[in-house]
Amino acid sequence: MTFYSFRLVVTYLMLCFLLLACNRVQPANNMGKTVFIKNENGKYTLYRNGKPFFVKGAAGYTNLKRLKEAGGNTIRVWDTLHLANILDSAQANNLAVIVGLPMPPSLKMDEFYNTPQAAIVTKKITSLINKYKNHPALLCWCLGNELSFPIRPRFNQFYTIFNNLVDVIHHDDPQHPVTTTTVGFQKEDIFNIQHRTPVDFISFNIFGSIQTLKQNLQDFKWLWSGPFLITEWSVEGPWVAGSQNIWGAYVEDSSTKKAEQYLAIYRNYMPVDNPRFLGSMVFYWGQKQELTPTWFSLFDEQGAQTEAVNAMQYLWTGKKAPMKAPDIKYMLVNNKGGHDNILFSPKTTTFAVAYMNEPDTAKLTYKWKLFAEDWFKPNGIFGEKPLKNIKDAFTENNGPVAKFKVPESEGPYRLYVYVYNNTGYFATANVPFYVLNNP
Repeated sequence: MTFYSFRLVVTYLMLCFLLLACNRVQPANNMGKTVFIKNENGKYTLYRNGKPFFVKGAAGYTNLKRLKEAGGNTIRVWDTLHLANILDSAQANNLAVIVGLPMPPSLKMDEFYNTPQAAIVTKKITSLINKYKNHPALLCWCLGNELSFPIRPRFNQFYTIFNNLVDVIHHDDPQHPVTTTTVGFQKEDIFNIQHRTPVDFISFNIFGSIQTLKQNLQDFKWLWSGPFLITEWSVEGPWVAGSQNIWGAYVEDSSTKKAEQYLAIYRNYMPVDNPRFLGSMVFYWGQKQELTPTWFSLFDEQGAQTEAVNAMQYLWTGKKAPMKAPDIKYMLVNNKGGHDNILFSPKTTTFAVAYMNEPDTAKLTYKWKLFAEDWFKPNGIFGEKPLKNIKDAFTENNGPVAKFKVPESEGPYRLYVYVYNNTGYFATANVPFYVLNNP
C-alpha cells in the first residue's frame, strides 16, 4: 500500500468515527416530561404521560370517533387556523395530535429565507407554540413538511431559520419533541437532518418506496441509527407512470382492491420489528381531493367509510369489524376498463355497469357522477379544488347500470360510481375516458 493510499484509508476511518460519534444519542433528562423518546439498549420507545405510546395514527382531522373505535390513537394535522377545535375534538376522543407547523420549501431562499418574511413566520410559529403547548392532546410538533435539506452553503440561512425555530420550541415547550418529514428515504436529507439540525427524530412520508424501507434502514444504519416515525403511508399514488393510459390519465383501483393493498403493504413492508420504529400514520383519514376525490380518501364527504377503514381496524387491533363495505369487482364504460383508452365522439349516448360481489344487490344504493377531468399538473402536483360535476349528462343512474350522454366539449373526463349499503359503508370505482371531436 502506498503512503497516499494509507492516508486515504486513515482519513476515511477517522471520518466514519467522527460521524458515528456525532450520531450517538446523548443521554437526556426526561424527568417530568409529558412526551419523550427513551433509548433502552438500542430500542427506542415513545413515552406519553409516563407510559409507552406506539403511534397507530392517521393523517386527517375528521371521523375521530371512528378512528378511536378502530384502534387508532393519533392524528396529524396542518391546519393551524382551526387548531383549537381540532385539539379539543381529539382530546374528547382520547386521541393525540401531531401538530404540523408549515414552512416554505427550503429552495425558496430569495423568496423567503433571505427576506424579512422569515422573521414574521418565526414569530407566528413561536406564538402558536406558546398558545397550545399545554394542551393535553398535543403529542409533538412537526416543523415543515417534505422540506429538502441540502448540503450546499447557499442554504445556510435556511438552516439558521429552521434550527432557531427548533431551539425556540425546545426552550418554550420542553415537554414535547420536534420532528420533520422527508419524502421517502432520502439519504442526503436524513444525513443533514441528523447532523445539521437539532430535531428529536425523523419522520417519513412514504408510499410505494416503502417496499425498500427495511433494506434502506439496515444499509444506512452505520451512519444514522436514530428513532423514526412514518407520518404518511398509503396505497401507491397517481404519480406512478405505469398507471397512466395513452393521454396521461391515471387509472385508479377500486376501493375494494385498495383495502386489500393496505393489508398487504402493512404486513409485507411496515418495519414493525425495527427497534427504532415509533409507529405509523395512514393517509388519508377523511375525504381529500388529490387528482380524484377517492384516490386516498378512506371516507366520503358525509362520513361513510370504505373497506380500507376495516383494514386499518384489523391491523391496529387484530379484530375484524362487524360490518363490511360493499364488495365491488370493477366498473366498465361501454364494456371497457380504465386501461382500454376509451374514446368517444361528442353527444353520443353510452352506458356503464358496476359489477359487484354481493349476494343481494337490491339492498345497495348507487350514485353515479361524471366529472371533467383535472388530470394534468406540472411538476407532479395535483389540484385540490373540487372537480366540475356534469349533473345533466345522465338519462339513467339509479342502479348498477348508468346511461349517459357524452359531453360536447373535447377533453378528458372520468365517470365514478359510489355504491352504499345501509350500515354506513360504501365502495367506489371510476373509469377515465376522452371526448375527441371529429376532424
